Amino acid sequence: MNASNASNAVSAANTAIPASAPVLELADVTLTYPDGDRRLTALDAVSLSVPAGELLALTGPSGSGKSSLLAVAGTLAAPDRGRVAVEGVDVAALGDAGRSRVRRERIGFVFQQANLLESLTALDQLLLVAHLSGQRPRAVRARALDLLDQVGLAGKAGRRPHKLSGGERQRVGIARALMGRPAVLLVDEPTSALDHERGRSVVALLRALTHEHGVATVMVTHDRDQLDLVDREVALQDGRLAAARTAAVEAAAGPDGRAAAPVGGIG
Repeated sequence: MNASNASNAVSAANTAIPASAPVLELADVTLTYPDGDRRLTALDAVSLSVPAGELLALTGPSGSGKSSLLAVAGTLAAPDRGRVAVEGVDVAALGDAGRSRVRRERIGFVFQQANLLESLTALDQLLLVAHLSGQRPRAVRARALDLLDQVGLAGKAGRRPHKLSGGERQRVGIARALMGRPAVLLVDEPTSALDHERGRSVVALLRALTHEHGVATVMVTHDRDQLDLVDREVALQDGRLAAARTAAVEAAAGPDGRAAAPVGGIG
């Protein structure tokens, strides 16, 4: 598919996708990497769907495939086989230009470290994203200020990163990721450098913004203390989906982590 056709497909999906359909969908996705004279399987026939307005926590031990799943969902890696759809568009079938457009316009990223530019204020971090994506300057300043207000930083829009706490820098990163009005938000270990209290506040903020903006959010985390704040947990083990738990089941689980009642299959 050429860039023009990809553009038309994405534009059509933005207006035609039913509200009940998954915004992000992986179907039978397998991803392998070269490892010497063999290939290492990072994802093994993974199927997963995330609707609008859901905060999904992706858990599992190191090496289980969490980062690989984010890479595939974010169009940063092409699967060996399977379907990866964003708003109904099979991005795995697009060319490089088409995948880049989907990634730029429909997917937001929040990293372990905020990765802010030290020379820019909190407001300028968001305005730069808008400028690079070709948004109109007059409209984006108001949106940037509104997003900073939503993450609790209205009074700190003029501060540079060294004048912000770790939690505040991460909040700027979240606001920056939402600047382009994405359909999908991919979040990689947002609490790894924060203490317990600040970590919980960041996850609570992610959930509130996910619900308010109607984005499909996938958050990789090792921090089980935050799972009561998410809508659903999916665990990966050796590249395969191992379990799914809703926030309500997680809260009702006993000290050994076993759910009080069985949970249905993964969507």
